[in-house]
Amino acid sequence: MNYLVAVLRDRIEAESAYSDLERKGIPLSQMSILGRGYKSADEFGLLDPYDSAWKQIRLMATWLIPFGFGAGVIFSIISGLQTFAWAGEWGNHAVGGVLGAIAASMGSIFVGGGAGIILSGDVVPYRNRINAGKYLLVVQGTAQLVRESTTVLRKYTPETLQGYEERG
Repeated sequence: MNYLVAVLRDRIEAESAYSDLERKGIPLSQMSILGRGYKSADEFGLLDPYDSAWKQIRLMATWLIPFGFGAGVIFSIISGLQTFAWAGEWGNHAVGGVLGAIAASMGSIFVGGGAGIILSGDVVPYRNRINAGKYLLVVQGTAQLVRESTTVLRKYTPETLQGYEERG
């Protein structure tokens, strides 16, 4: 499935472009307007990368932190390190466990979705444009349908006109 996303200035321009696409024979079922009064980003399926990343981070932390604590204690016991003389033998093992839990929490952030928060791709800019009062016109279909839609939408000089190919 191919997608074409056009960011248009206002509702009138979005509706006009939608009507032009309809006149050119683009099926209504393959076009969507996103913005105030139309579909929201969530209704269309633009997932919020922040929500999904934090969900994955919490899921990984639930499992990794206890295992990290245990691994830190076991490492401390095996290695026999006495990092803090004042803490005693069991205190040092507890410190090793806490350090293992900290390392595990960092792992859950970096591997679990922290990169998704930082490198969220095009989804966040599209959401920001909708929140700023702009409209997105999305056409989905074959490569030929997207090419035909591109020629129609170019005359509206959209802020951006971006094509995507869904990878299975």
